[in-house]
Amino acid sequence: TTTGGGGNGPIGIWTIARQLTNFHIEELDLNSGVVSDSGSFKAITYDRLNSGYAYTSGSGNYGGQLNNDNQSFFDYNLRQKLGYDPAGNDYVDIDEFDPTLYQFDMFSPDELLNSGNSFVSYWGFDHTGKKVNGTTDINKYFNEFDENGNYKRFVGAFQPVYMAGYLMDKFAFKDIVFNVGVRVDVFDANQPVLKDRYLFYNARSVAEANALKADDPNQYSWVNIPTGMGDDYVVYVNDVNNPSAINGFRTDDQWFNADGTPVEDPTVIKGAAGIAPWLLNPDQETPDASAFEDYKAQINIMPRIAFSFPISDEASFFAHYDILTKRPTSGFRFDPFQYQFIQNRSAIINNANLKPESTIDYALGFQQVLSKTSSLKIEAFYREQRNNVQLINVFEAYPSTYRTFGNRDFGTVKGLTVSYDMRRTGNIRMTANYTLQFADGTGSDATSAAGLINAGLPNLRTIFPYSFDQRHAIAIMLDYRYGEGKNYNGPKIGSFNVLENTGINIQSNINSGSPYSGQTFITDEAIGNLNAGLDGTLNGSRLPWTYRLDIQLDRTFNLEFGKDENKKKVTYLNVYLRVTNLLNQFNILNVYRATGNWDDDGYLAASSSQTSIQNQIDEQAFRDYYAMKIQNPYNISIPRTIRLGVKFDF
Repeated sequence: TTTGGGGNGPIGIWTIARQLTNFHIEELDLNSGVVSDSGSFKAITYDRLNSGYAYTSGSGNYGGQLNNDNQSFFDYNLRQKLGYDPAGNDYVDIDEFDPTLYQFDMFSPDELLNSGNSFVSYWGFDHTGKKVNGTTDINKYFNEFDENGNYKRFVGAFQPVYMAGYLMDKFAFKDIVFNVGVRVDVFDANQPVLKDRYLFYNARSVAEANALKADDPNQYSWVNIPTGMGDDYVVYVNDVNNPSAINGFRTDDQWFNADGTPVEDPTVIKGAAGIAPWLLNPDQETPDASAFEDYKAQINIMPRIAFSFPISDEASFFAHYDILTKRPTSGFRFDPFQYQFIQNRSAIINNANLKPESTIDYALGFQQVLSKTSSLKIEAFYREQRNNVQLINVFEAYPSTYRTFGNRDFGTVKGLTVSYDMRRTGNIRMTANYTLQFADGTGSDATSAAGLINAGLPNLRTIFPYSFDQRHAIAIMLDYRYGEGKNYNGPKIGSFNVLENTGINIQSNINSGSPYSGQTFITDEAIGNLNAGLDGTLNGSRLPWTYRLDIQLDRTFNLEFGKDENKKKVTYLNVYLRVTNLLNQFNILNVYRATGNWDDDGYLAASSSQTSIQNQIDEQAFRDYYAMKIQNPYNISIPRTIRLGVKFDF
């Protein structure tokens, strides 16, 4: 995709075009001047210039001093299109020309990437919007030039590879019936990933440091490796460019000081200019392509075992054990721009090295036949979630601390479901179930830790209720329906079956409230000031219960087309009347965290807000409009809705 504006739409593209034009002639040529009508020479001065640019064409205009090394690719192409000397110093006002003159291919990729404040974002296309083929080669991205001497910055389409296979066997051993299977998933993100998420450049390991000292003990006399440091540990020094002492070591997320003692805070091993890994090439300006490697394909083996055995003709036990995996879905596409401009970015960068998330599912149940057409089932379940994706801080990475996604979260979902099922008995079909659930984990979604991460806090993991933790859920469905022909048992008028193929369906859902986090400070939610604070614990408050009753009355008409008995085609016309939320129940689906109300965030009544409100142009109008904005209809359920419809099946 290709997008413009870096969040500013086309305005951003026009802004960078103006900045790049004439950039190389900004300096005033103080040696230029003209002869006035009286014959005197007038040298150029700041006071006499009406604009920051001018040109020398012999017509009495002042010029700028050329600095060809700084001429932008856009300026060069623009002068060529206008018929100017590309190496000249004519002043160009881009706003005086027809906008159709300007094209994306007049820019180089780096000009639009704008040192990380990008005006475009693309993959599978080039910076002009033309489709490209192939996958991203990180070596080419950092080292390949086009015919004009500009970096190509080729980014291929995201082309992950998925493969899966499944084997299953069903067999009986005495009275026990087994379903045994295994599924194998292979996931290859097919993209470059950092070898070490703390390093965008190659750094020396303990083994390499020892080898240097062995070759030249005089030059590297300051290299002293304590016992216990592994050969693959990364060495950190006091200065990136001119190291003269070892400050510490690291393996994965574990840090050590110069003595080999583990430390929790890596800032204690920083040098005078910050964290300083012992780089192989400290003069390199862009990330080292060799610091990346190909994503290692993830092979997930997921056994699945289910069995049941009867304890009588009318009762049985059952159980199952499953392992399930899910490919990462948040922040896992490799974007080389983010790594190229890591020091200029404050936004979250993607982690191309995310692994699939996994769930281990256990269930044990009992089923009892109550009658020929009804049964009761009780099932207890336990699900353990691992490697869930969550935002993390990578502290003291080089060259900059950054925020990304990691396989860090975990949680459990446990509960009990009681189900009653009655198959069609006479005219009635009914199901009812109740679920008791406890869902807790370290994060409800991939960005639930954003507040902590943005505050620069450590990567804390604490168990809290999931945002979807609904303690009680009750669902009831009742369907009363008359058949046709010989199966009809309803009222008649003569030979006419009054309610043939007619029925009524009632569904009811009763749910306890889901959790939300209370808020300490009153915030103007309608305006956007969200410096809220946390009142109590994360997801420590609950929404109220909700109740909904839906009903549908429908009748089906059989329609036959064709005169030939053998070629007649039967179709079905269903006419229905559906009423949702029959009792017009007022259900609260979301609230403002500071007040617990769906229609009031507390701002208008808060004492801290009164001065700001009173300073509005029209205080009452502000209050009225604010109140209208804050009454968000999505915070409550929809009212009673009646639909009359027709469905035609053929």
